[in-house]
Amino acid sequence: MLVLPAIDIRGGKCVRLVQGDYDRETVFGDPAAMARRWVCEGARALHLVDLDGARAGGTANYRAVEAILSELEASAGELGLTERVLVELGGGIRDVATAGRWLDAGVDRVILGTVAVSEPDVVSQASALYPGRVWVGVDARAGEVAVSGWTRGAGVGVVELARDMSARGAGGIIYTDIERDGTRTGVNLETTASLAAAVDIPVYASGGVASASDVKRLRALDIARIEGVVVGRALYDGATTLADLLAAAA
Repeated sequence: MLVLPAIDIRGGKCVRLVQGDYDRETVFGDPAAMARRWVCEGARALHLVDLDGARAGGTANYRAVEAILSELEASAGELGLTERVLVELGGGIRDVATAGRWLDAGVDRVILGTVAVSEPDVVSQASALYPGRVWVGVDARAGEVAVSGWTRGAGVGVVELARDMSARGAGGIIYTDIERDGTRTGVNLETTASLAAAVDIPVYASGGVASASDVKRLRALDIARIEGVVVGRALYDGATTLADLLAAAA
């Protein structure tokens, strides 16, 4: 199972929110420095979110992401890494052109969220152009998918959206339980399992990870399609270490 430290970017800074609330923000400084930290501690994949883009669309934090990609390239040489660190990015990607811009910049995969609900054909088109590199973020509050930076409900359920996106060629699903995000109250195992059983593409769990025990519980589900877990607040607050999470995932 892959463990992906999350780097959420707002106003060019690495931040963490609680339950997606922009008024409950903690700033952790330079995103590129944070990327280097996680790679030095053993991360082989990173989950980036452009929070400004998620809320309003567009590529507000393009330069910050560019700096992360440059830092990763430099770090790879210094650390003697034989494989590239995988970088996925979501937030504000609402058309094929924006998806292509990020992929051309060096991001390995893009994550589409709001547009998957508002214009699902964009997922179909982007997936056809970039096979395997277009994933969908299924972010939900009380079972209802939320869009526009989690600021409004979309009136669609988690499994319903995931099935549609899988049929449209999405490379994978990243499921986030918004009510658990940033709370360290544990992963929503039940919904993650239900979603993974409903599709035939990889699923990553996100939201609520508190310790290595949560990673072990995900693995104990013994569902092959659950291939990764995104971790944020628990790492930034020091509640757990990346080393412990990687050991639990191995």
